[in-house]
Amino acid sequence: MNVLVDTSVWSLSLRRAKRVEDTASRELAELIREGRVVMMGPIRQELLSGIKVKSQYDLLRDHLRAFSDLTLELADYEDAAEAFNRCRERGIQGSNTDFLICSAALRRALAVYTTDHDFLQYGKVLELELHEPRV
Repeated sequence: MNVLVDTSVWSLSLRRAKRVEDTASRELAELIREGRVVMMGPIRQELLSGIKVKSQYDLLRDHLRAFSDLTLELADYEDAAEAFNRCRERGIQGSNTDFLICSAALRRALAVYTTDHDFLQYGKVLELELHEPRV
């Protein structure tokens, strides 16, 4: 199964500061090697937003270009709004981008790989499959 990787995982893996290799980064590297990573435009935008140094922006942009964007359709946006409404009825709040990720994953039978605990809450209402690291 292919995996839609959320901004939270990418961010952990792309941090400049030296760190002990973490589980999320190791799993992302393995998914990339397996050719199972799926990218979305809104996630790409979140990753590139706020980078102050042009050369760092260009480098990250060029690296992310290795991953083509999932083509979003009208139904993705409509389903995202419906998911937002269903979750809100149960007292679960989230961002528009989060619900677009949920919608795109559900429509295409993709797992979502994230470290954002909000997705656990969404999964209580939506039939969302979350990818768990294998290591």
